[in-house]
Amino acid sequence: MTPLILASQSPFRRMLMENAGLAFETEAAAIDERAVETALAARNPTPQEVAEALAIEKALDVARRRPGTLVIGSDQTLSLEGRVFHKPADMAEARAHLLAMSGRTHSLNCGIALVRDGETLWSHVSIAHLTMRPLSDAFIDRHLARVGTRVLASVGAYQLEGEGVQLFERIDGDYFTILGLPLLPLLAKLRDLGAIDA
Repeated sequence: MTPLILASQSPFRRMLMENAGLAFETEAAAIDERAVETALAARNPTPQEVAEALAIEKALDVARRRPGTLVIGSDQTLSLEGRVFHKPADMAEARAHLLAMSGRTHSLNCGIALVRDGETLWSHVSIAHLTMRPLSDAFIDRHLARVGTRVLASVGAYQLEGEGVQLFERIDGDYFTILGLPLLPLLAKLRDLGAIDA
């Protein structure tokens, strides 16, 4: 079978694939995400289109270095009423993210792509909608003090698989999408391509 490579160093994506029993390697993509977004800006893309484009670019980047392999790229954007959020640069920005999302519903848009030898074989976007409960300033401060800088690794400044779950009152969508890898559509496509046992 064609070797599988995950174009990511995300421990969460790696864990999901390992738990699913997939044999794969990891290799981080070396792309400038903001430059990709800037190049797309003229088309006024949706947050979903940005996530898909970033996933494709990550997979293409690694595929250039690893001919003959099947490369999985994935990326996530968070959108709230037209605004796209990026990973917070520091704790002050993490606090601002949580304040902006407090009491509102945001979308996590997770793009995924499969690339081999420079050709995009498949791409897909899964969307989850998360409603954050109303949060007081004091609670946000206590929460951030408890969880610390781990929040800086997440576009939403929370980890749903950890204490971040306490921030929410409703979640509509696939858990794997929220963690950053739409696993069910990925597995279906890998079976279609004969890359894993069907």
